Amino acid sequence: MIGDRRGFIRAQTRLRTAPHVPEIRLHLADEAMDLWEKTEEELGEMGLPPPFWAFAWAGGQALARYVLDHREIVAGRAVLDVASGSGLVAIAAALGGAARVEASDIDAFAAEAVALNAAANGVAVAPRLGDLVGRDEGWEVVLAGDIFYDRDIAGAMESWLRALEKRGARILIGDPGGSSLPQDRLVEVAAYSVPVTRALEDAEVKHAKVWRLG
Repeated sequence: MIGDRRGFIRAQTRLRTAPHVPEIRLHLADEAMDLWEKTEEELGEMGLPPPFWAFAWAGGQALARYVLDHREIVAGRAVLDVASGSGLVAIAAALGGAARVEASDIDAFAAEAVALNAAANGVAVAPRLGDLVGRDEGWEVVLAGDIFYDRDIAGAMESWLRALEKRGARILIGDPGGSSLPQDRLVEVAAYSVPVTRALEDAEVKHAKVWRLG
């Protein structure tokens, strides 16, 4: 059993820069399947979610790049990074001068990875373990990378994000073109060619876009 999640993360990853966001260092794994199997073995559980927290996904890298290149979007504001994984986008927001940054995820390993990665980059990010969909805590900017990969998740997520946008929050989405991405209801603001892990993405470079809800 894994009693020390942070120790497990350190042992199974290496601290390195995100390819498209070299300003940020993350604890990243080399092999997804090996880590996934190792996690299940250590916890004694099967059917666990993939270790999304151990990789820099295309949509998140694109969104983090956009935030760092347009810091005025987050500067001085309260920011939430949804389904944060490694915390890459949240860290970008913190580096961009956000007044407060929270990173939510339903995976306990992700919450620990966010804390480790934020510390590695010398910024303050508050991990939020749990599902915040449906809640409104006054965030001024909500960032969401790589969330539109599942139809059921996408529907609930879009409804929630639209409710936040309607009351005044700015919503930005980073995505490589997932099948459930509602492109016809989004406004494209940037496009990038993002280096990724071939074993995960079946490519060495993926084209990812940043979208604005509105």
